[in-house]
Amino acid sequence: MSHQHPEHAHEHDHPHPHAPAPLRHRLTHLLTPHSHETADKLDPALETSARGIRALWVSLAVLGATAVAQAVVVVLSGSVALLGDTVHNAADALTAVPLGIAFVLGRRAATRRFTYGYGRAEDLAGIAIVLTIAASAAFAAWTAVDRLLDPRPLTHIPAVAVAALVGFAGNEWVARYRIRVGRAIGSAALVADGLHARTDGFTSLAVLLGAGGAALGWQLADPVVGLAITTAIVLVLRDAAREVFRRVMDAVDPALVDRAEQALREVPGVREVGELRLRWIGHRLRAEVAVVVDGEVTVRQAHAIAVEAEHALLHAVPRLTAALVHADPAPSPGESDPHLALAHHMTT
Repeated sequence: MSHQHPEHAHEHDHPHPHAPAPLRHRLTHLLTPHSHETADKLDPALETSARGIRALWVSLAVLGATAVAQAVVVVLSGSVALLGDTVHNAADALTAVPLGIAFVLGRRAATRRFTYGYGRAEDLAGIAIVLTIAASAAFAAWTAVDRLLDPRPLTHIPAVAVAALVGFAGNEWVARYRIRVGRAIGSAALVADGLHARTDGFTSLAVLLGAGGAALGWQLADPVVGLAITTAIVLVLRDAAREVFRRVMDAVDPALVDRAEQALREVPGVREVGELRLRWIGHRLRAEVAVVVDGEVTVRQAHAIAVEAEHALLHAVPRLTAALVHADPAPSPGESDPHLALAHHMTT
């Protein structure tokens, strides 16, 4: 038999320690939705989407204002490093559009055609973000190479330096905000977008270095920094593309699977844990699991065990909102496999 409980929210606090992560894992840590509690506080679906949308529009306003201020300095100075940073900031601000659409779609109820709802729209938004990062990298590279081949003096150097600092401040604020909200609601796309903004902030500091080099008389400092910015964008592109690819392919952190299995084994009446599957649908998790119970229990008793198993999963797995639990009877001596009739459907 199987049992599925409607999507709902649980609030439980079970702190657990985290060992310090090596520096080389920090980018992955930023991109991967994680928890500092055994079971995070889970907002209802409408509230999480509303928080995501609010984060996007606030980010759009801040980054839009930053890009406009930088664009004015680009026109005055002709800095290609600042131009690349400005275009990247503008592109980052515009990623709010596909993510905003995804969050709005994710609030729609499931239908007979889209039986799991519209949460996977966030994965499509993640793909759009990756393509935006790739386009900004290509543009930054093109402008930097063009200026290397055709050097021109950089003017209004103090204004370029100030614009670089403005770019760093705006991007770092947006990065912290997006990452915090993305982790709170379990949105990989929003966390990846926050990391994108953080990298933009460091590229703005690189523009500051380019302005310093130009002030010292090194004419190629500006395009060289432009190429360095391109390299930074490509590195973020690699990490963001990897995370979005994992989401599209239904990848989950193996630690979540281990945690779910451990919780199920502690449920009274569960003899063994069979097939267990977890998948992200937007910023929420769903589970499908088979548990082995005593073959002599009644249907009502098996159902009660399934309910307890789902309850244990909801406590143990952060952002899990629904689970389908199938109870298999433990085989008696000499009894044939109860799933034998399905064997010919599983050969592939």
